[in-house]
Formats: sequence, C-alpha cells, structure tokens
Amino acid sequence: MSNLSRVLERQQKQREEIWRRRAQEDRDADEEEEQMLSAAVCMMDQSRQHRRRRAPNVDRRRESRGKNLMEDYFIPNSLYPASKFRERYRMQPHLFQKIMHDICNYDTYFIQKHYAVGALGLIPEQKLTAALQMLAYGASAEQVDEIARMGKSTILECLVRFYDAVENLYTRE
Repeated sequence: MSNLSRVLERQQKQREEIWRRRAQEDRDADEEEEQMLSAAVCMMDQSRQHRRRRAPNVDRRRESRGKNLMEDYFIPNSLYPASKFRERYRMQPHLFQKIMHDICNYDTYFIQKHYAVGALGLIPEQKLTAALQMLAYGASAEQVDEIARMGKSTILECLVRFYDAVENLYTRE
C-alpha cells in the first residue's frame, strides 16, 4: 500500500506542478497581452497626433462681403454702373437677376438661410458670383475665395449645383 500511496502522491505533485505551470503561463500571457495592448494604445495616440488636423475656421466676414457685393452691383444706386457689371459678369444685370431667380426657385441651396448658430448664411448673389467667376474667368476656388469670401468646399458646391440647375432649366432653350 505504501507503493500505491507514493504513486498517488507523485501523481498529485505532477498535477499540482502542471496547474502551477499553466497558471504561470496564463499570468505571462496576460502580462504579454497587456503590454501589447499598451503598445497598441501608444501607437494609436501617436498616429492621431500625426494625422492632419482640420484647419480652424477662418472668419471671412461673409456678411460684410455680401453687403459690399450688393452695394457694388445689385442695388439701384450701386457703386459701379451697369457697364462695369457687364465687364465683370459678362452679362447684363437683368439677365443675372433672371438666372438668379430661376436657380433659386429650382434649388433652395441658393437661398439665404440661417446657420444652426443663428447667423445668416451666404446671399444668393455671393453663391452665383462664385460660380460665374469660375466659369467666366477660369478662376480657381482660392481666387474666388478672395472675391466672394467663401470656403473652397462651398465654392465648389455652388459650382456643381449651378451646373445642375442650368442644365436642367435651360437645356431646352
């Protein structure tokens, strides 16, 4: 019986040793996993720091540029005469007004609205001026930004919507 009890004790010790090794392997694996997770988080933080951040919004004083544009060309006693309007826009003022009216009725994007913060958005004349400047003079969005005081993405959106509106409204004419 003593041989049997020694065999049982040895088996018990072997089982305990196996459990101890497995527990140590589990602890090592957990530690390794934690280190890998920590390294991954560190790498993500570094990649976020290296990503290109969105440029801060530029105060273009859109409202004042819209007011100036209206005073320069679109009110009865404007600063510039109709001949200057014809030079700059390559059309008569009444034609511009007709096109603006038609396009505003076709696409509400061109109508002046309030932003979420309550400020007034761009006036239709600014949006159409941006599209026409690009078409008439082959100006880039950056050049038009200086004239109409609009962001590049807004200028390009105006151009695309203007194309769509003109195509749908005047194709038959």
